[in-house]
Amino acid sequence: MKTADWYFDFISPYAYLQSARLGDLAKHVQLRLRPVLFAGLLNHYGHLGPAEIPPKRQFVFRQTLWLAQHQGIAMKLPPAHPFNPLPPLRLALVLGCSIAAVQTIFNFIWRDGGNTDDPEGWNQLAQLTGVDSNDERLSDASIKQALRDSTDAAIAAGVFGIPTLVIDNELFWGHDTTDFFIDYLKDPDAIRKNVFDPVNQLAQGAARRKRPA
Repeated sequence: MKTADWYFDFISPYAYLQSARLGDLAKHVQLRLRPVLFAGLLNHYGHLGPAEIPPKRQFVFRQTLWLAQHQGIAMKLPPAHPFNPLPPLRLALVLGCSIAAVQTIFNFIWRDGGNTDDPEGWNQLAQLTGVDSNDERLSDASIKQALRDSTDAAIAAGVFGIPTLVIDNELFWGHDTTDFFIDYLKDPDAIRKNVFDPVNQLAQGAARRKRPA
C-alpha cells in the first residue's frame, strides 16, 4: 500500500471536514499525518489568510457550516477565529499524529466549539487526549522543531493551502478533492492522461501586473 502525506492545520475548518474522512482514506492508502503552521505557508507565498479578507472570512464559515450540514458532519464554530493553533499542533505531535488523536483535537475545536485559547478549554482538551496540559513535552525544542520541519517539508513539496494530500509528488488541495484523490489511487495512469497532461500543456497567458513594492 502506498503512503500519502496529509498536511493540515487545526486553524482550517476545511481540514476539519476532511478529517472526518480520514478513516475512509486509510482504506486506500497509508496515511502520514503532518501538522503544519498555515501562517508559515501564507508568509512563504506572500498571501493573506481567509480570515484577513472580511468577505472571504464570512463566506468560508457560511460554506463550511453548509457543507457540514449537507454531509452530515456535526460542526459548531469556536468562540473566536483565528485562534492560536500552535498548542494543538504541538499536542498532535506529542501524541504521534495518529488519526484518532488528530480527530479528537479537530472534534474538540470544530465539532464541540471548544476554545483552546482559554486555559479551561485547553485543560479539557488535554484531558480528552490523556496529556497533562502542563506537560513539558508541549514546549520541548524537539516538538517545536518537528513542526517547523513539517512546515518546511510542505513548502518543499509545493503545498500552498490546507488541507493537502500529497502522493507521487502530486498535490490534492482542499477537502473537496477527497474523491479526486481516491480516483487517482484507483487509476493514476488515467488521471495523468485525462487530467494532468492537458493541464501541463496549457500555456501561460497574460499575467497580472504586480504592484510596485
